[in-house]
Amino acid sequence: MKSETMSTRNELAIDNELDIRGLCRSLWQGKLWIIGLGLGFALVALLVSLLMTQQWSSTAVTDKPTVNNLASYFSQEQFLRNLDAKNTFTPAGDQSSISDGAYSEFIMQLAAYDTRRDFWIDNPYYSQRKTGNAGEDAVLLDKLIAAIQFVPRDDKKVPNDSVKLTAESAADANKLLRQYVNFASARAASNLYDEIQGAWATRAQSMKAQVKRQEAVANAIYSRELNNTQQALNIAQQQNIDHSMTQATPDSLPDSDMFLLGTPMLQARLKLLQASGPSFDIDYDQNKAMLATLNVGPVLNAKFQTYRYLRTPEEPVKRDSPRRVLLAVMWGIVGGLIGAGVALARRRVVK
Repeated sequence: MKSETMSTRNELAIDNELDIRGLCRSLWQGKLWIIGLGLGFALVALLVSLLMTQQWSSTAVTDKPTVNNLASYFSQEQFLRNLDAKNTFTPAGDQSSISDGAYSEFIMQLAAYDTRRDFWIDNPYYSQRKTGNAGEDAVLLDKLIAAIQFVPRDDKKVPNDSVKLTAESAADANKLLRQYVNFASARAASNLYDEIQGAWATRAQSMKAQVKRQEAVANAIYSRELNNTQQALNIAQQQNIDHSMTQATPDSLPDSDMFLLGTPMLQARLKLLQASGPSFDIDYDQNKAMLATLNVGPVLNAKFQTYRYLRTPEEPVKRDSPRRVLLAVMWGIVGGLIGAGVALARRRVVK
């Protein structure tokens, strides 16, 4: 009984052992299946990749514009900032630079969903691929919108802002990315143009009100001085005061004692006031000159550049998708594994 049990256990242990030599022999005998299915799968994957839509990506890296890029916008914006600094006594260092402000608007437009959508709607690339079916066209538009990817600057990882566009050919990827960057810049420039026009009109209205207020104050002072001089002259004539009866200057005398200057001096003072009119300080003259400039309006080029390239878009040299060699190798391996399974299954059937 004991010997029979031991022999049974030895047979089970032998059956559970992996016969490496036999396995390799079976795989070698079925090498035609392994090679054939591997090559077949690789060939099918290669043929399928020829039918797949190609994807090529072009990348652009941007940074804030220079003064030359901003053209006349820089000078007009600087004029408004100097005007605000004069009126509010705001230090120039407390404001962000003009280039930073323009570039912030550009980045906002570059990453905006509406900017990407409007770009594709008006672009022939999308129009040529429309099928006329509303649902299919909407799906296509969503794919094209997703094909534009903006990567914001990260001080720790990404030093500059970048944007990538994926298209069906290398030439299209390059051309479309250039068009999109220019489209986003034009929208940013349009917004900045409208903003500076509104700010200009606001400053002109404020300056006009300030000039009117200064004129009203000067006219009120002039009318009061003219009336006081006329009244003092009438009193002096009634009192027959034909010479000055005080050593004080006219400006230091109170209005009630001005008649003491005498008729001749008061007549001369009255004629001088009538001839000269209201007096204004230098601030009034500066505000009048500033108002004349503001009334002309901003002289802007509506199409100025709100960015500069650190990496200009170029035609890509490598295709993103499909990767034919990788697909052929992967599916060739899958076919080889299936061939190995077939070879082992046939060996068991033969046994």
